[in-house]
Amino acid sequence: MDAFIHQFLFGIYPYICLTVLLVGSLIRFDREQYSWKSDSSQLLKHGMLRLGSNMFHWGILVVVAGHFVGFLAPHWLVAPFLSASQHQMLAMVGGGVAGVVAIIGLTVLIIRRIGTPRVRATSRTWDIVIVFMLWFQLALGLGTVLLSMRHMDGAMFEQLTDYVKGVVTFQPGVAALLEGVPLTYRVHIALGFTIFLVSPFTRMVHIWSGLASIVYLIRPYQLVRKR
Repeated sequence: MDAFIHQFLFGIYPYICLTVLLVGSLIRFDREQYSWKSDSSQLLKHGMLRLGSNMFHWGILVVVAGHFVGFLAPHWLVAPFLSASQHQMLAMVGGGVAGVVAIIGLTVLIIRRIGTPRVRATSRTWDIVIVFMLWFQLALGLGTVLLSMRHMDGAMFEQLTDYVKGVVTFQPGVAALLEGVPLTYRVHIALGFTIFLVSPFTRMVHIWSGLASIVYLIRPYQLVRKR
């Protein structure tokens, strides 16, 4: 039974989550475009919102970018510049600092959302659930940084990068790569995919708009013609 649960959580569940994320986001964009927003409460407790939001968003952007680059960069591209232990150290320092900034910012946002009656009155249940999921995910991520200090040879880090690359490239048997990995890492991975799973049904869906805004950097200028 334990082997089946492990195989499901880390070999099948990731693809369920990613499929729901992509298909669910497309369906929501097609059918409920007016809900495609972050439900701003900017007029209430603006100072806390600005502080917490800036810290959280800048921190989480670095964390997410670091995960993509760190875990998906091919070994042949990284090896000439960084050894496995150096790559791990870079990920620990960069991710650790950004994670601390993000979790402090998110804590401010949670205090504002829960502790301010008017803000809480404008919050849906999923608004509160998703911010706590993100908080625990950041806490687990910082926990993995502390665990990584126990093994600085880079072996565990490369094992995790092989798993992520295996999921992305549809390699069979990727769940076996996480056998023997400490529980904190595995919970962090499972919760991360769960956040992908629920994102199309929450305010998290608006992150697609943030990614799409990059298009504005390369789109042609708007043509305005006078009559």
